[in-house]
Amino acid sequence: MQGDTEEVAVIGSSTKSAPAGRTVPVIPGPGEKRHHQVLIIGGGNAGVSLAARLRRYRLKDIAVIEPRSRHFYQPLFSHIAGGTADAFEAVRLQSSVMPQGVTWIQDKATDVSTGANTVLLESGSAVTYDHLVVCPGIQNDWSSIPGLKEAMEGPFGASNYEYELAPKAWKLLKDLTHGTVVFTQPPGPASCDGAAQKPMYLACDHWRRQGVLDDIRVVLAVSTPTIFGMDLIDDELNRKIAEYGIEVRFSTELTSVDPDARTVDLTNTIAGTSETLGYDVLHAVPPQSAPNWLKRTDLPAPGNRGGFVEVDPVILRHTRFPTIWSLGDAASTLNSKSGAALRMQTKVLAKNLKAVLKGKKPTSKYNHYSACPFVVSRNTVVFSEFDDKYTPMPTVPGWNNLARERRLTFIAERVVLPKVYWNLILRGRA
Repeated sequence: MQGDTEEVAVIGSSTKSAPAGRTVPVIPGPGEKRHHQVLIIGGGNAGVSLAARLRRYRLKDIAVIEPRSRHFYQPLFSHIAGGTADAFEAVRLQSSVMPQGVTWIQDKATDVSTGANTVLLESGSAVTYDHLVVCPGIQNDWSSIPGLKEAMEGPFGASNYEYELAPKAWKLLKDLTHGTVVFTQPPGPASCDGAAQKPMYLACDHWRRQGVLDDIRVVLAVSTPTIFGMDLIDDELNRKIAEYGIEVRFSTELTSVDPDARTVDLTNTIAGTSETLGYDVLHAVPPQSAPNWLKRTDLPAPGNRGGFVEVDPVILRHTRFPTIWSLGDAASTLNSKSGAALRMQTKVLAKNLKAVLKGKKPTSKYNHYSACPFVVSRNTVVFSEFDDKYTPMPTVPGWNNLARERRLTFIAERVVLPKVYWNLILRGRA
């Protein structure tokens, strides 16, 4: 079990006081049992921001199950991989972000017994609940593509989808002066899958400034027939792709990697053709799915290949188990998975859960909103807001102008949003 906090509390033992502004975790022992009115699986963005909002609604008995001792702000991973942020900016101690008054159970969920309203933990303990919110996030399936995991462990592979691999990505991209770089974007569902492109644009801008861009072949493989799926955004991204001289393989997936030969096999899913490319650097984003333990429960819909929790996509309540809710990357909602979507979902779920606990019907509705800020240079962003059908869904006046490449949106995405995340979102105030 991870644990790099200075002080911990063990059930049945003496408890040290927490440092100011920090939550001391509970570490269960084998066979121990607990009960909470609202139990949340997952202490990422979804779990922490939801718990904070529920505390603001004056709910008192809330617990969050989260094994990790560090909390990450994942949108900065792309900036770390592209050299516009340092790694330390994206991480804080979990104890410092847990809402005051919320119990932090530092353990890992391994199963959910819907009949007994019980969550089983890796330690051998169990927690019962009145209501359960399942939001453990999404897992990177590195082993699902032959050779990909080994390539990431080798000297020429990296990714902005792992905290440890993002700094490695920037070192590889920064030091390159010639050769071939292959970037891949996985088929969905994936967490903010457009983020796979961000380090590519940042690297190209860096190479252009260094005068070596013309000596570097950049190939991007995307599983979709267009670069994104919205005409205005596609126009902006295609303009940057042409500006940087990037070769795009549409409707194409990474199917295997030979890390020793430094080659990748790319397959066009429409034509059924394959291409083998050599690379000097491989920046890959793997296929993704729900955590393996979640797939084994009866929470996913039958036949859901990703193992995501079956929910009403509007009210975010499980369609078969009325005491279970889900949001974020682990939920089978209709939207493109993103932090912006999660922010909207958190408000909806908190209001609906509060209503149900008061004996009322859930009436708050999620409108399938999502957003993706494409960082297309070292000081500009193309900002997209959309619904589940990729229809524009602007929340800011003058959206058509903001959707164009702008420095203003770069400042918002790179400077303002991290501060909003740490200081407002995780406190249930945004």
